[in-house]
This record gives sequence, C-alpha cells and structure tokens, in this order.
Amino acid sequence: MNILPVPFDHPDAVKLNDQVQAEYHERYGDGGDATTLDPSDFEPPSGVYLIAYDEHDDPVATGGWRSQNANGEGNEDGDAELKRMYVVTPARGLGLARRMLAALEENARAAGRTRMVLETGTKQPEAIALYTSSGYEPCVKFGYYRFHDDSRCFAKEL
Repeated sequence: MNILPVPFDHPDAVKLNDQVQAEYHERYGDGGDATTLDPSDFEPPSGVYLIAYDEHDDPVATGGWRSQNANGEGNEDGDAELKRMYVVTPARGLGLARRMLAALEENARAAGRTRMVLETGTKQPEAIALYTSSGYEPCVKFGYYRFHDDSRCFAKEL
C-alpha cells in the first residue's frame, strides 16, 4: 500500500468521499455527513488528506485531519480532527484503516498538534472498535453532531 497526500478535491478523494457519504446515508438515512468541509481545511500545515493506493494504483482507503482550536463547539487548542476515514469494501479486513490512522496521527504530531479527536456514530461499531483498540477514549462531544444521540466522540493524546 502506498499512502500519498492529495488535495481534498482530488478526483480520487472525491470518488472515495462520495462512497463514504453513501455508506453514511445507508447506515443513518440522513444523506451523509453534513459537517462543513473545505479543501483548504486539509492543506498542510493545518491538515492533510491521505489516500492509500493498492499495487494496481487503485484508491482503497482515505482519511484526513484538520486543525481545530478552542471554539464554541467543544474543541480544544491543539486538536487535530480526524475526518473521512474510509476503506473500500473489497479491501476491508486487511489492516488498511489502522495503517491510515497511524499515518494521520504521525502527520498531525509532526505538525505540532497535541490531540487527535474524532466523531463517529453508534451505527459504525467497527469504527468504534478500531479507535478504542488504537488508544482512543471517549471525550466531550464536539462539532456538528454533538447534540445527536447517535454521536460518539473520542480523543487520543499525540
């Protein structure tokens, strides 16, 4: 697997984002994640967007982080917010999500971020299992979905 930084509006990123949004809609029935994202959110050094390519140069996994600081939505200074973690269905179970998560944590740490935070939902038990087995612990809810019952927020010191 080759993990490369790409712009959030790169064609492969758009393709995988459309797939993850469709999966969110299938699980939650709400049209997908309504969190506002801008390609500039993922421009270094304030963030990064990564795509993992397989041996055939097909995009198989994605994820990004964007800088957050103390705000009225529950974030703290130094936060790196994880966004759009996704592995295509045929590539699941191969450890790609764990490798992508480690690459994102390393990148955020190198950029001076002190805590990785993420929001997921109760209808994504495999995501919750990945994060908790990777050292993430429940934290104060933050962001767009902080008032939703299905929302779960996690954090890990970098």
